[in-house]
Amino acid sequence: MSAPARAPRGVEGATRARIPAGTLRTDRWWLPPLLTTLGLATFVVYASIRSWVRTAYWVDEYHYLTPFYSPCLSDSCVPGASHFGTPIGELPMWIPLGFLVLPFLLGFRLTCYYYRKAYYRSIWLAPAACAVAEPHTRYTGETRLPLILQNAHRYFFYAALIVSLINTYDAIIAFHGKSGGFGFGLGNIVLLVNVILLWAYTLSCHSCRHIIGGRLKHFSAHPVRYRLWTLVSKLNTRHMLLAWTTLGTLIITDFYIMLVASGTISDLRFFD
Repeated sequence: MSAPARAPRGVEGATRARIPAGTLRTDRWWLPPLLTTLGLATFVVYASIRSWVRTAYWVDEYHYLTPFYSPCLSDSCVPGASHFGTPIGELPMWIPLGFLVLPFLLGFRLTCYYYRKAYYRSIWLAPAACAVAEPHTRYTGETRLPLILQNAHRYFFYAALIVSLINTYDAIIAFHGKSGGFGFGLGNIVLLVNVILLWAYTLSCHSCRHIIGGRLKHFSAHPVRYRLWTLVSKLNTRHMLLAWTTLGTLIITDFYIMLVASGTISDLRFFD
């Protein structure tokens, strides 16, 4: 005996009004998802190209290293760019030099609670906007592949913490002058602003907030963790802003280093 057919759900559900139009909204509801898609696509295209070209990612004179290539652990890296040695041999051109951390950073962003909302609505149209019919007739939640992998966000957060430490180290050793001592230029400001905002985005993560104080039953018994939880909670209210801002600072940082490394512009130096 065959199982009974499932009743239609969502916009095709029996209790939904029979409205032939996808929506009765007359405003430009499609603009936010369109802009979100364009913004995400711009970053993906730029980051993909820069991760594979293997040129102009290291300024040996000032020790500027673009975050898209950090850490550079292969013999394929240009001399000086490998801050942690080269335990990996030569890599074929189809493997990015930053291949060790790029999957974890991509996983951290893809499973991020804000980005999930962003691409669920703008790319999967689930739903694209309020009072707009979505094209899906079924909803299984994040209980099946591939969406069940969203539950690994906490572990990607741990990896992102390590990468943030590496980026911090890169920003510190970039205070390098022509003579080999201390130096300070515009590139240092670019790197420093980028790493500060990356830390702010990482620590504003919902998983970070839960790890610090989400399981506590009595805040009064844990005053230090409560204080940290309060600070992270305030940062968490800016999570969406930081998610977009850090995409921008990553592009700006990489682009600036690319211009300096290629000789297109000279780094503005304040102290050498």
